[in-house]
Amino acid sequence: MNDNSFHGRTAVMSGGSRGIGLAIARALASRGGNVVLLAKTDTPDPRLPGTIHTAVSELNELGGHALPVVGDVRNDSDIARAVDTARDNFGGVDIVVNNASVLDISKTEDLTLERFDLMQQVNVRGTFALTRACLPYLQKSASPHVLTLSPPLNMSPQWLGAHPGYMLAKYGMTLAALGIAAEYAQVPLSSNCLWPQTTIATAAVGNLLGGDASLQHARSPEIMADAAIELLSRPAGTDNGRTLLDVEVLAEAGVIDFTSYGGTPPLAIDIFVDAVVSG
Repeated sequence: MNDNSFHGRTAVMSGGSRGIGLAIARALASRGGNVVLLAKTDTPDPRLPGTIHTAVSELNELGGHALPVVGDVRNDSDIARAVDTARDNFGGVDIVVNNASVLDISKTEDLTLERFDLMQQVNVRGTFALTRACLPYLQKSASPHVLTLSPPLNMSPQWLGAHPGYMLAKYGMTLAALGIAAEYAQVPLSSNCLWPQTTIATAAVGNLLGGDASLQHARSPEIMADAAIELLSRPAGTDNGRTLLDVEVLAEAGVIDFTSYGGTPPLAIDIFVDAVVSG
């Protein structure tokens, strides 16, 4: 698998205090990358582990150079502070990771419009706004990448109808990423989407998708981190406008055995994915 050094490359990530985002940030930092985290988690939450400060401390201990920006991806001035932090401390932005996302799989009549608006603001607007703010620096980078954690556009009635509010928010992230890929293809800039084939063992999954029992049948966040590193290591423009599952990226890199990522069979298929491939 591609394991290029990230020395001298700077990533700006929304969220990242825990879960998949933190796993990706760890992978970047352990390879010498600079990471600016934009997250709200200034103080501990009794339901969820970690804050932006514990995450940054861990990233620096791994050998990276990480900085916290306490803020909300819904707030344009907070996004500007994150981008300015990357510019002032590291000289620019090479990588954007659109990780922040709100999960609410309520049925349409059970989903309040307040929650609908929150998902649209964080997932769709946040992805668009953070990417937009970084574009002036991405266009100057030798290897500009945008990685958005959102699913392939699965138009089967099953997934269109399972939870339309959440579907609109996650597919909106994907469409934003594909739009940037097409608009900036000549830079060249790589804008791709990455999504897990199975559920991932995170606090969010445990709290919202079935408790401790669901975590037993989920893979570790490191599978998404390894797939992200593989994509971000590729020359900009060689892969662009793709919506990929973690296992697809790793298979392209020659990985065929995914048992090291854990999960007790049967593995739980993730939302918007039709089938689980053995391995």
